[in-house]
Amino acid sequence: MEDRDSDRPDVVDVAIGARIRSRRIYLKMSQTELATRIGVSFQQVQKYERGANRVSGSKLVAIAAALETSVGWLVGEDETSAGDDEVFAALAVPGALEVARAFAAIRNPRSRAALLALAQDMARSEA
Repeated sequence: MEDRDSDRPDVVDVAIGARIRSRRIYLKMSQTELATRIGVSFQQVQKYERGANRVSGSKLVAIAAALETSVGWLVGEDETSAGDDEVFAALAVPGALEVARAFAAIRNPRSRAALLALAQDMARSEA
């Protein structure tokens, strides 16, 4: 059995949390609303979304129902491609989905290209 850093969330829990968060945001649902629907605190939803706490089987079923999706999709087994985990990990970053929505709303291709170039330049300078 492989040892892992006990302070870090399991990658599977992080991936499930990222899918929960992205679906919740896509539906424009708050953490509080999701928490109410599944019978936990909004802090617990935050922990699920970060992967800090594992989601039990019964809560996973409740979350899937509340988010109008399947358990299979939440765990990455429904019609996924190899790059989906990377996409959902990127979307799990706070503000990422909002940035993607705003980017998609920009009609001018030159403006989109300029924004993309700026973001890529900023990312390189952070690395």
